[in-house]
Amino acid sequence: MQKMDGMTYAPRSLIEVERVVGPGEFVVGVIGLDHGHIYAMATGLEEAGAEIGVVYDPDPNKTETFCQRFPLARIASSEDEILNDPAIDLVASAIIPCKRAQLGLEVMKRGKHYFCDKPGMLTGDEVEAVRAAVKESGKRYFIYFGERIHVEGALYVQRLIEEGRLGQVLSVTILAPHRLNKASRPAWFFDPAQNGGILTDIGSHQLEQYLTYTKTTRATVLQSSVANYHNSDHPAFMDFGQCILAGDNGATCYFRVDWFTPDGLGAWGDGRVFIVGTKATVEIRKYLDVATSNEGDQIFLVDSEGEHHIKVHGKIGFPFFAQMVRDCIDGTDVAIGQEHTLLAMELAIEAQRTATLLTP
Repeated sequence: MQKMDGMTYAPRSLIEVERVVGPGEFVVGVIGLDHGHIYAMATGLEEAGAEIGVVYDPDPNKTETFCQRFPLARIASSEDEILNDPAIDLVASAIIPCKRAQLGLEVMKRGKHYFCDKPGMLTGDEVEAVRAAVKESGKRYFIYFGERIHVEGALYVQRLIEEGRLGQVLSVTILAPHRLNKASRPAWFFDPAQNGGILTDIGSHQLEQYLTYTKTTRATVLQSSVANYHNSDHPAFMDFGQCILAGDNGATCYFRVDWFTPDGLGAWGDGRVFIVGTKATVEIRKYLDVATSNEGDQIFLVDSEGEHHIKVHGKIGFPFFAQMVRDCIDGTDVAIGQEHTLLAMELAIEAQRTATLLTP
């Protein structure tokens, strides 16, 4: 599996995946191939038994490449062809971020569920519009928070918390460096008006993890800041961001996001999560163990019984996608809470909006 470029990172389950629907029972239409995360999203859905049935993007080269990976998909002639197709149950999209919320609103209006790449919306008004549309349509608006749902180490620690192994979670610290791969990035990537900015974009991953691990349902952004340290040719682009939060339950979070992964690292970022609980502490080394192992999903747990190094790569799988499919069919709320999803984006947008600029 390719780990050097986060834009095309598409994990596959190494354990047998339960296909929760039969052939043709749950059909996915894909609209918008602007970000490579669509491959990870479609792969997860396909592994759960969903049929990737049709795809549209105005760039024929992108659709042809997509169909090489998902050969059952036919190429549609327009977005409306997919939106008007009664056979489509869910629309998945990695369209340019500034277009995601509007597309999602239209998808739900046409009676379909929606699954988009992060960030799922860029403004508070878009969050409120989505909240209202979910209520009115009865459809779900899912966001691909891949740094939890597509990381076995992150899912394993979530289980530990749910089992009470860590006790009450008091603090979460997340370090989330990313590789820039500057030459391959499209113009919209450097424009915060189109991608939301670093805290709205990759910061939303970290906020979603904080909410999950601490079971926080309300939180306040205490401080946030951004900087453009090394990309003066794109003056509006921020290559560094950080944020401190406190939840209504007292649980705190600090996270840092940046675009400074060195070329010599064997993955697109040395993502790490540190959690302090009343019974135990834990570190997740998500994608590799620097200078020791290129295998990710390594857990370092310290509890009353001692120190534990737990390797979970290839042992957990990615249950989110099967749960999401069943949520759409059964009207359940197992994969991820709708309010939880919207709160993660609200906090990310607030952190970006109130951020102090560290550089002139």
